[in-house]
Amino acid sequence: MDTAVLDLPAPAAARLRRPGWRDPRLLTGIALVAASVALGSWAVSSAQTTVPVYVASHALVPGQKVTTDDLVVADVRLDAAELEHYLRADAGLPADPVVVRVVGDDELVPADAVGRAQDLDVRSVAVPLERTPSQDVVVGASVDLWFTPASDGNDTAGPPRQLAAGLPVAEVARAERGLAASGGSSVHVLVPEAKLSDVLAALGSQGALDVVAVPGSGER
Repeated sequence: MDTAVLDLPAPAAARLRRPGWRDPRLLTGIALVAASVALGSWAVSSAQTTVPVYVASHALVPGQKVTTDDLVVADVRLDAAELEHYLRADAGLPADPVVVRVVGDDELVPADAVGRAQDLDVRSVAVPLERTPSQDVVVGASVDLWFTPASDGNDTAGPPRQLAAGLPVAEVARAERGLAASGGSSVHVLVPEAKLSDVLAALGSQGALDVVAVPGSGER
């Protein structure tokens, strides 16, 4: 039997076509590159953006009037949510600013730590001490105030009792070294109005007052 051989045309070689501007793959690639460049530029710009805020140059205590001498300016990087909690230096100080809560030395000044005198609910009270206070009792620290009644005619005295806790220290006056044993020291503490009558009553009573520093509340 004869076998017929058919001459079929050779298949045409496949050729790669250069992508045109309308090729969706090319457009997608260009968009991704552009987005990457924009994101990188934004990240670099954000990293270099700082905002000036106020920092306490020393401990600030309630009732103290604030001036620029009490503050230094520092440029910090904060997002918008964090920034609203601090006092911006580029906005300036409010009118007649008064400290309404303790701000530590070198601490960023919180926006709500500065207000008006009418916002204060504490009063400064000078507490005379028979013993020199510890070195932890410094301006800006917190102390507990205790009262020990004097002994009666039978040489008995009531137990010490706490008058108030966590009072900010506004001023400290320590006795001279040679006079420390006989008293002479005093501490000005900021007493809430609700506790003021108890503290003043103790000051007018026979007995001794002591201030006990809250650990870690002050810087020496």
